[in-house]
Amino acid sequence: MRDFSRRDVLKWSAASLLGAPLLKGCADRRPLNVLFITIDDLNNWVGCLGGHPQARTPNIDRLADRGTLFSRAYCPAPICYPSRTSVLTGLMPTRTGIFTNKSPPLREMLPDVVTLPQHFMANGYRVLAGGKVFHAPDDASWHRRFQPVPEDAYAARTDDRFGWKEWSMTNFGPLRISDNKMWDGQLVRWAIRQLQKEHASPFFLAPGFFQPHLPNFVPRKYFRPFPFEKVTMPRVFNRDLNDVPRFAKNRRMGRLYGHIVGSGQWRQAVASYLAAIHFVDAMVGRLLDALDESPYADSTAVVLSSDHGFMLGEKRHWGKYLLWEQATQVPFIVSVPGVTKPGGRCEQPVTTIHIYPTLAELCGLPAREGLDGRSLVPLLRDPGATWELPAVTTMDGPSHAVRTERWRYIRYPNGTEELYDHERDPHEWHNLSEDPAYQRTKAELRNHMMDVIWTP
Repeated sequence: MRDFSRRDVLKWSAASLLGAPLLKGCADRRPLNVLFITIDDLNNWVGCLGGHPQARTPNIDRLADRGTLFSRAYCPAPICYPSRTSVLTGLMPTRTGIFTNKSPPLREMLPDVVTLPQHFMANGYRVLAGGKVFHAPDDASWHRRFQPVPEDAYAARTDDRFGWKEWSMTNFGPLRISDNKMWDGQLVRWAIRQLQKEHASPFFLAPGFFQPHLPNFVPRKYFRPFPFEKVTMPRVFNRDLNDVPRFAKNRRMGRLYGHIVGSGQWRQAVASYLAAIHFVDAMVGRLLDALDESPYADSTAVVLSSDHGFMLGEKRHWGKYLLWEQATQVPFIVSVPGVTKPGGRCEQPVTTIHIYPTLAELCGLPAREGLDGRSLVPLLRDPGATWELPAVTTMDGPSHAVRTERWRYIRYPNGTEELYDHERDPHEWHNLSEDPAYQRTKAELRNHMMDVIWTP
């Protein structure tokens, strides 16, 4: 398997003279490859984030140990389609016009948009995707795309399957099935094969994992660390919703919580989510092992993140489509040879909207005008550097949340609000929006929010 030739080096040297300089310190000054890992519905129940004390994620944690972990990272939207679209276009939902999973197709809404992978394609990269990266496939963004075959959960299910009787997105339980036959197992085998190939040009490889998206069916062995009677349950305050506006109460997500709790399935559902995370972490581990064993280990930037968080009973809700902490916080890790230092931890609030300009700068691609995101390279070099842009999340168009190191502020279309002090109230149980003592804080956060939403 060959290294890049002298001709390749000369080509990329010429590119640097034309305004796309490679970052100093990249191994052997070769073009930087990208391994772009997306995980569906993964919240902060990751060991390095401390979101759940029983989470088993040794592989995601080891990636954090060798790169920079953004401990306060948030999604652009708490819904799959708008969030993934924002990350892959670098545009906030208020710019894309995509607010729900039922919004029109990407190319109907944004026919001329240059997506993140398209930008890499235009600059000489071989761009490959597998699994779920966009919410719906966008063939214009890839040279080749691999789609796993859904596992036959009916054939593999056991008698201790939980959830609803019929096949449903809210089912969960252990399966008698091998890792490799799982949807994500097929995906990781495909991604590993790409890392084992000889690539004549730099590559952008994007595997998109499905778990822990519901239904949480994974092989039985991943359930063993989580016996139901010993699972740590999310903390719930019975009067939590007494001080939140009507817009804050999502009937669908509230009903799901009521059904799961009322049917006696809450512990099984929490254990299944933890098992699904444990499973997808193992798949990530296989991928990282393959990268470490490949010729590309010292010339590949690795990015790992999720499209949004997920609530499992916190604030008496279940799922996403919500603007609270648990539904919006995501794991976000970046490891770049010669740029990041092992064990970097950035406490500044950021959103994954910044991935597009960050990867473009890291790989020496020309900067694209008009993106809403900003490059995080200064924070990758120095996680303690100043960063004054708050994290903003948008839901359904007119509802928004802004997150700073201390505060979460939410505003709904009818002007009702929520305000939480995370120093004193990490569970967001006490809405301070009507307290006269915090009106100045609320006004400052509202101004930050509007700057992010409306500034082109």
